Amino acid sequence: MEISLRFAQDEKISGARSDQFQVFLPSLSVACRRALAELDSMVGLEEVKKLVRELIAFTVIQKKRLEQNLKAQPMAMHMVMKGNPGTGKTTVARILGKIYRELGTLAKGHLVEVERADLVGEYIGHTAQKTREQIKRAQGGILFIDEAYTLAQGGSRDFGRESIATLVKAMEDHRDELVVILAGYRDEMEFFLKANPGLYSRFPIQVEFPDYSSEELFEIALNMFAERDYLVSSRARWKLKHLLSQFHSSGRVVSGNARFVRNLVEKSIRWQALRLAARPVVSRQELMMVESEDLPDMV
Repeated sequence: MEISLRFAQDEKISGARSDQFQVFLPSLSVACRRALAELDSMVGLEEVKKLVRELIAFTVIQKKRLEQNLKAQPMAMHMVMKGNPGTGKTTVARILGKIYRELGTLAKGHLVEVERADLVGEYIGHTAQKTREQIKRAQGGILFIDEAYTLAQGGSRDFGRESIATLVKAMEDHRDELVVILAGYRDEMEFFLKANPGLYSRFPIQVEFPDYSSEELFEIALNMFAERDYLVSSRARWKLKHLLSQFHSSGRVVSGNARFVRNLVEKSIRWQALRLAARPVVSRQELMMVESEDLPDMV
């Protein structure tokens, strides 16, 4: 069974189907509903949110079929997340871990985030050992491999191939206690999967994380300020929106997205602190308010 959001635009979930899930929602545990609420609070990612609901419903219904002595359709939960940095891949993976734990799919649901350096060694045999160590850490949860395509970029003699082989074996040996998520840039991940046909079939769920629009970046920024107990003045809002529109139109969004927004928010908070530090008395309102001068003039 393969689910790919590359075709999701032609397979929109109807309003009726969404309503059906809302009726089903109260039957989930409080922790599972809380994890879903966390996912829903993320800006954008509508197709990702729909997919997660599909996975939840599928898991619950298969359990009900087993209870009625019906055949249950096995489905590997391993997936590929394709997208530029800062589009929410790691955050969604962490939320998925919480959901899988509550559904009983995974015992722990924790996330172990690794990259090439954590998996690939420097001599023969070292790579398999390092990879197995990370797999052991992730058992009962999710092994999230960022920039996974780098495992196959060193040529036929590169030790990255050994890591891939060890990973594939572990996915078979620990199929009921491990979920593997490969993440990275869309084009690089597609090339990586095509160059390794054995991998493609083992990752039936492929999800695309689009870049955020300038409006979505603005909403993310306001959410980040609110999470930190800051308010943004009307003039600062106008300036912030202009800065994010400038950033988006420059084409640099592909390398930043929400990461850029977080850096901008944190910088403005430091500038606000610098502006207020010399004042002998500072009101609660002033401590909370970010003004236009706390934001840079250009990005």
